[in-house]
Amino acid sequence: MKDDLENAAFYSLVQHHGYPTPLLDWTHSPFIAAYFAFRKKRTDEGFARIFLFDQREWVKDVPRSQLISAALPHFSFLNPLAINNLRMVPQQALSTVANVDDIEEFIAFNEKNNKKTYLEVIDLPVSERPQIMQELSLMGITGGSMFPGLDGACEQLREKNFNI
Repeated sequence: MKDDLENAAFYSLVQHHGYPTPLLDWTHSPFIAAYFAFRKKRTDEGFARIFLFDQREWVKDVPRSQLISAALPHFSFLNPLAINNLRMVPQQALSTVANVDDIEEFIAFNEKNNKKTYLEVIDLPVSERPQIMQELSLMGITGGSMFPGLDGACEQLREKNFNI
């Protein structure tokens, strides 16, 4: 596609339905981030990881590109349109695109150069999953709300009725 906005919208749509793309999904909501961090964690061992990214400072400090194949190394935020993408709005989704192999290393390099912290990590114990998922459900953050349609409704009912 020649239109960058439509191209980004297409990538975002197929990404939200499980197709591999060069995009990395983020959310504006820490609660939705927690939902996705705990969504498939079923053991009581380890941690669920949430990444916090200072988009405002990153965009001010680091040159960006909307192109996937740009020549200079980049990690850029996209603002795709939500064309036929019913999952993008409830997930408060935004996307990034990069042409570097190790995004965390690229961010760390820019943090060192700019003497700023852009990326922070929060690790929450997986043992807290039942309580966290219950509290997120009380906020309306469930499979049914994150994935409108039959798939999301079934995921929500499976979470509620089964421990699998």
